[in-house]
Amino acid sequence: MKLKSFVAGALLAAASVSAFAADQLNIPVTLGVATGFSGLSLPGDGLLSGGSDVLSFTGLAAGLYNVQLNYSATNVNIQTASLNGQAPVFIWGSPFASLGSFQVSANSPFTLTLGGTPTSASSAFYNGSITVTAVPEPETYGMLLGGLALLGVVARRKAKKAA
Repeated sequence: MKLKSFVAGALLAAASVSAFAADQLNIPVTLGVATGFSGLSLPGDGLLSGGSDVLSFTGLAAGLYNVQLNYSATNVNIQTASLNGQAPVFIWGSPFASLGSFQVSANSPFTLTLGGTPTSASSAFYNGSITVTAVPEPETYGMLLGGLALLGVVARRKAKKAA
């Protein structure tokens, strides 16, 4: 177990050697399931070194989605965020905040870009989760209203027969 952790740490450290670029991470996502991510406190070229991190969420078909992002940070000031180049509803100001939901219409992957600066030379860390849900088509609401209307007609007929 320690060997696996050591190898994973060595690979991560080797991957963070290039300077002032963005860290990139590919994460598979499932509709309706919170998918976690984190930024490690290793020196490197990403957000924890004053740059940006790029997280790509894969596994989604073309369509319209609501995306909910939650995060928490320690010794990191996350200042910007975008999903496929689209700005969020609001930018957070506290360590524990929710980005809110916004819609993106695109093919997989969704690319979340986080930018900011560490506020401490050591022990900077952030983590969070992203939840992606499909946006219902207008036909869904039409069928729902039609079904409710039919139920109303049936209930009215039963009430007339009983009277």
